[in-house]
Amino acid sequence: MATEAEHAASPFHPMEQFEIRPLARLEIGGYDVSFSNSALWMLITAVLVCTLLLVGTSRRALVPGRLQSVAEIFYETIANMVRDNVGQQGRRFFPFIFTLFMFLLFGNLLGLLPHSFTFASHIIVTFTMAIIIFVTVTIIGFAIHGLHFLRFFFPHGAPGWTAVILIPIELISYLSRPISLSVRLFANMTVGHVLLKIIAGFVILLGAAGIFPLLFLVGITALEVLVAILQAYVFTILTCIYLHDAIHMH
Repeated sequence: MATEAEHAASPFHPMEQFEIRPLARLEIGGYDVSFSNSALWMLITAVLVCTLLLVGTSRRALVPGRLQSVAEIFYETIANMVRDNVGQQGRRFFPFIFTLFMFLLFGNLLGLLPHSFTFASHIIVTFTMAIIIFVTVTIIGFAIHGLHFLRFFFPHGAPGWTAVILIPIELISYLSRPISLSVRLFANMTVGHVLLKIIAGFVILLGAAGIFPLLFLVGITALEVLVAILQAYVFTILTCIYLHDAIHMH
């Protein structure tokens, strides 16, 4: 295993890009709450999304300009997603779903820029988002259905004697949702960035002979852009499906 000194000496170490570095140290009550590079890029993402939407919708022109067209495309895409996967009762949750998608989409895409930071490549970030969604959806389920929401863990029409088998299976499946939701996003973003870093290192080390790795790097970068968009979409649509389950049950 390489030492920390070896890692520092190597400019191509693929895991270095995931290191969280404090930019402004702050400690409250013995807890380190420093402003880090991860927090910085979350803030940049939030500011960029808000700027796009505020500027894009400021004129509200009948014939939309470029920014307004982009904002309307995002709006329509998520509105259709909520309508198709949650139903009309899901309209009240549209602001949350829209914010979630835009935050992840722009965060993933910004993470592809040189010297940036992909906050979705950390399991603590994706798991925190997933556990918030899980708890919120569960609360919504009980708020709408009361204790009848517990029927979610025993499919309607199933024979009573199967309860001893079906209930544990359904319960484990339900409790694993935040794990699968967070790991899917974290793993895809991490693996892609590691691969990009390794291939980029080969391009630099090989010099003029690195033309083939460079072409491969261009292809991988294009694929990573697609993955960044797709993972934001998958995370959001799964949230919609979980909301549908909480509202409509089986």
